[in-house]
Amino acid sequence: MSLKFTAQDVSGIYNIIPTPATQNASSHDAMDTINYEETVKLVNMLIENGVDAILTNGTFGEGATLTEEEHFNFARKVIETVKGRVPVFIGATTLNTRDTIRRAKAFMSMKATGLFLGRPMWCECDDDTIVGYYQDIAEAIPEAPIIVYDNPEAFKGKLSTSVYAKLAQIPNIIASKYIGIGPQYLADIEACGDNIRILPMDADWHEAKKMAGAKAPACWTGSGNCGMAPLSALKKAIESNDDAFAQEITKDIRFTYQTLFPQGSFKIFSLYNIPLEKARMSAAGLVNAGPARPPYHHIPEEYLTGAKEAGRRWAEIQRKYS
Repeated sequence: MSLKFTAQDVSGIYNIIPTPATQNASSHDAMDTINYEETVKLVNMLIENGVDAILTNGTFGEGATLTEEEHFNFARKVIETVKGRVPVFIGATTLNTRDTIRRAKAFMSMKATGLFLGRPMWCECDDDTIVGYYQDIAEAIPEAPIIVYDNPEAFKGKLSTSVYAKLAQIPNIIASKYIGIGPQYLADIEACGDNIRILPMDADWHEAKKMAGAKAPACWTGSGNCGMAPLSALKKAIESNDDAFAQEITKDIRFTYQTLFPQGSFKIFSLYNIPLEKARMSAAGLVNAGPARPPYHHIPEEYLTGAKEAGRRWAEIQRKYS
């Protein structure tokens, strides 16, 4: 079965959204905790301001803490709101292959463009387990394009270059959300060939484009939820080869992130990813992301202060580039 969306269709700004929460969402006995009004508002804001694709239910999208009913209802609301205006990749990761396939089939029946998939995280997966997991899902849902979620903290390790080479042979896998562009980046690009587009973070996109050229046609971000203007400006600067302007925007984006990562540590950030990101987004002023759902709602106050400052800084550059 041929895919309706392939690696060659991947370009621009791929924004991952939170799952906006009601004010009681941190309570263990709260049930329907989705703020549907904020969800609709956020999705429309992103599309009206130039986002190229929407991804849901990764880490700060709280794919791990929604009830199954909430997960389905949220996916349905996002897809209904998008109305086909941009591609939508719904996160379906669970602790096992069978539940992931079951949820993924449901999301595809709702007319999702494709899936946003990490891997089971109870036990660390070796290379054969990782490849087998994605092969099983591709076999079960051959019509579903897949964006891989490659996060070394969330999934207990970085995908190896040899794994990328094997994933590139699975037709469903079209892209990967990628952390950092260190020494392995170009090797992974080469291993993926034209079959998988590796998506750097927004703050790394300009550098990735200079390193990989046409093999870096898109970035991932969660900052579109704070305002699309800097990202749209960066996209335009990159596409027009305006190196100086792209560098200026990248510098501004990195400035906003300085206070988001406690002690400058991605490892510590990953312990509190959900409340940090939701506080940042709410502080930027364009969406009320609401509180984090249990058990991930506990966070040192000084870390929360840094996240809110990151949101305020993004609001400043949002005004600058609007």
